[in-house]
Amino acid sequence: MSFVEIILLALALCVDSFTVSLACSFRSRMSLRRGLLMAFVFAVFQGGFPFAGAMLGSAFRAAIDAVDHWVAFALMLAVGGKMIVDGLRDDSDSRQLDVSNVGVMCLLGVATSIDAFVVGIGLGLENDFVQIVVSAVVICLVTFAVSLLGVALGRRRVSVSERYAAIAAGLVLIGLGVFALVEHFVQ
Repeated sequence: MSFVEIILLALALCVDSFTVSLACSFRSRMSLRRGLLMAFVFAVFQGGFPFAGAMLGSAFRAAIDAVDHWVAFALMLAVGGKMIVDGLRDDSDSRQLDVSNVGVMCLLGVATSIDAFVVGIGLGLENDFVQIVVSAVVICLVTFAVSLLGVALGRRRVSVSERYAAIAAGLVLIGLGVFALVEHFVQ
């Protein structure tokens, strides 16, 4: 996986973290300190979940070596497709989230990172340990920066379309899955 692919993957995975941090900051006059904490929590989960998923995928790599490219493609297609479907739905949630509690932030971190775990399984099937670690670190750093951007935009009362962001992220994940499949057959 090239560095550009890792960046695209990281950006696609952190769309949920971005929109949650934007919405929480937009609705609750969040302090910069609280925003930094939220970005950190989201980054830790968003970087940790794909790493854990990749370790699981690596453990089963030998058992499914003949079809690993299809499994990675199917996982990316499923997660990307779900993101697109979620983006096409109009499920605006107007509830206020109490992000003054670190426990709530951790629950939000888990909720926004479940798709990253599934994508991580595909990473583990296709990549070696060093590339998995690099991917997890890049995902962590990108999530931190993007979540902090969400907090900053929310504090300035800037509205961003969650719908279009989710659709774009889903298309990127599907594109990465197709690219991985094509790359396997070209080699």
